[in-house]
Amino acid sequence: MTEYAPFCEKQVSYFKRCYDNWLNVAEGGKRAGKNVLNILAWCDIIEAHKDKLHLAAGVSVASARLNIIDSNGFGVLEYFKGRCRSGKYQERDALYVQTQTGEKVILVSGGGKTGDERYVKGNTYGSVYVTEVNECAQTFVKEIFDRTLSSQDRKIFFDLNPKAPNHWFYDQILDRHQENQYKYDNYGFNYEHFTLHDNFSFSNEKIKEIIRTYQKSSVWYIRDILGKRTNAEGIIYDMYCPDNEYGDDDVPNYDLWYKRYYAIDYGTTNPFACLEIIEQDGFYYVVDEYYYDSKKHNRQKDDSEYADDVMKFIDNKRYSCIVIDPSAASFKVALRKTSLKARETDDVINAKHEVIQGIRLVSSLLRMSKPGTNNRYLRVNKKCTNLIAEMYSYVWNEEASKRGVEEPVKMFDHAQDALRYFCKTIVKYIPGVK
Repeated sequence: MTEYAPFCEKQVSYFKRCYDNWLNVAEGGKRAGKNVLNILAWCDIIEAHKDKLHLAAGVSVASARLNIIDSNGFGVLEYFKGRCRSGKYQERDALYVQTQTGEKVILVSGGGKTGDERYVKGNTYGSVYVTEVNECAQTFVKEIFDRTLSSQDRKIFFDLNPKAPNHWFYDQILDRHQENQYKYDNYGFNYEHFTLHDNFSFSNEKIKEIIRTYQKSSVWYIRDILGKRTNAEGIIYDMYCPDNEYGDDDVPNYDLWYKRYYAIDYGTTNPFACLEIIEQDGFYYVVDEYYYDSKKHNRQKDDSEYADDVMKFIDNKRYSCIVIDPSAASFKVALRKTSLKARETDDVINAKHEVIQGIRLVSSLLRMSKPGTNNRYLRVNKKCTNLIAEMYSYVWNEEASKRGVEEPVKMFDHAQDALRYFCKTIVKYIPGVK
């Protein structure tokens, strides 16, 4: 078995209570050890469980596999090492595990979208673990409770990072079960809150190093470090500062090996934005921008005109691919009719456009420096005036936040959308950062 760092007293107490409670919820900041705690308790319970079917779920199948089945070498695969195999169960992704009480089947499911509940209907699960449960669809989470009612030893495990205080998961799930915990003896609700400071795998110096990368007034610091629920308010990228900018006098050495990308947010009545971005040695540089606002110019351009403008912007420069707004189908056709037509069609790829996940990734790239350097992962050339102006104007929608919904105001966001498309599609994650 993998060696685990010692558990703190709070973690030990939560772990022990898992055996006596049917609903176990670990909430708190990033890297607080919530996931590992739940996995260990859940696997030990499956070991002796009387039911055959169990469920691991997340926003997507990939998320469930990454956070629960693998979990960076601390997941179900490690616990049942030498006793498990991947396969299919009724045409669904599954993990077969040999336990002390016979073979068990752990189905793997995604639950991020309304309608995903259809993937878990029809079965009774002895136990369920849902990671990042408040990112899942409300209908899916409700179905999880229904699917475990007939379990011989009902066990549900959730982990979650904080959201806005009036998010539906608190109102519809946690608050209701907390009230029942106070109202009824031995109700079976086990809740605990954790932060980075509860994780003994981090030294004090490492914790200080992590905290230094956060702007303490930001929503990310309050949620990721303090582990508190808070509304998303104000400027979204409040960590953006002069350290994220560079001028033509200190451009990267482009004689070295690098990759070049173009990221596009398509607009006709709204502005059209195209960013030229270079990746070099793990850093990302927004080198230049093409930005056209039809309202300012008093003239709309059609698809073919934008396609010609983009190809002039690219000129004869070598590039890896063009990442584009997935809704811009007609523009992609026009783009391929230009000089791009001689290139492979997969040079133009649809962007992944999950907004909140994308914003979080961009935030991390803006505020964090690569280990051993003082350079931020993401830097912007000072001549990209529209992108920089949007950095200071891109704000959270306060009215939506009051309803527990997190979304940016749909203004001053076109270059921002292009940047987010690039980061979510090409960068995807920072090594070592969830």
